[in-house]
Amino acid sequence: MRAVGVPGSGRLARREVRKILLGLLFVSPWLVGFLWLQLYPILASLYYSFTDYQILGTPHWTGFANYARMFLHDPLFWVSVRNTLFFAAVSVPLGVVIGIALALLLNARVRGLSLYRTIYYLPTMIPVVPAVMLLAWLLTPSIGPVNYLLGQLGLPEPGWLNDPAWAKPALILLALWGVGGSVVIYLAGLQDIPATLYEAAAIDGAGTWQRTWYVTIPLLTPTILFNLVVGLIGAFQYFAQAYVAGAFGGPLNSLLFYNLYLYQNAFQYYQMGYASAMAWVLLVFVLIVTLAIFRTTGRWVHYAR
Repeated sequence: MRAVGVPGSGRLARREVRKILLGLLFVSPWLVGFLWLQLYPILASLYYSFTDYQILGTPHWTGFANYARMFLHDPLFWVSVRNTLFFAAVSVPLGVVIGIALALLLNARVRGLSLYRTIYYLPTMIPVVPAVMLLAWLLTPSIGPVNYLLGQLGLPEPGWLNDPAWAKPALILLALWGVGGSVVIYLAGLQDIPATLYEAAAIDGAGTWQRTWYVTIPLLTPTILFNLVVGLIGAFQYFAQAYVAGAFGGPLNSLLFYNLYLYQNAFQYYQMGYASAMAWVLLVFVLIVTLAIFRTTGRWVHYAR
């Protein structure tokens, strides 16, 4: 039996092929940019991480030598890991708590609320270099206004960026000063909480603190999860502020963060293979931490229904 063709099916197929080709033509700049500027560098860095590559020379395959050196023979690697983990463990939880507290205050109905919100958001608009320079002036041990006020109150006057024990806390203060970006996100999350839940809680006799703890915080947990993950990723990639505050790692390498040490290996020591290995270790670590956080969300993240 001979198959009966559908009239015009060949013309329809050619039209669909033409549409596909036209669509590919329009997205070709993005495809070329993705393949050349993103996918190729990612795959190249993975290859270089297994080589001895000095940028200007030819890569020489060394297997896992870079990773063995990193974990077994490089004490500065572990210094950078400890500095970064300390910064992330302190700054991120404090940023979450302070961000939520400020968002709750800025969500209240008071006169001049728009002005207060603008003031708290302004620090995020200041570029990194001026912000660090301003911090360095404020915390200058001899002439800084912060130590002057501490001295007037009879409190100890730390060395801040000049003291290994206080250099990281100084940068943590800078991170908390710029918490306005997360405050805006928390404010958006607060706007999504139904007012009927507060009314029902008030009818049941719940006070302000009880409504905050049993209504606001549980329904704000999706926003907390977002800011927590983004904050951790940003803390693990902390670079610009540490570079400006102490380009060579600060006093006794107290500001030698992971990304700063990676940058030094790549662009100061020209050990691109070793720097690529460090980048992949960071990627895997961040991925593991992020997945671990998401595995716990079923126990503490609540979504409104």
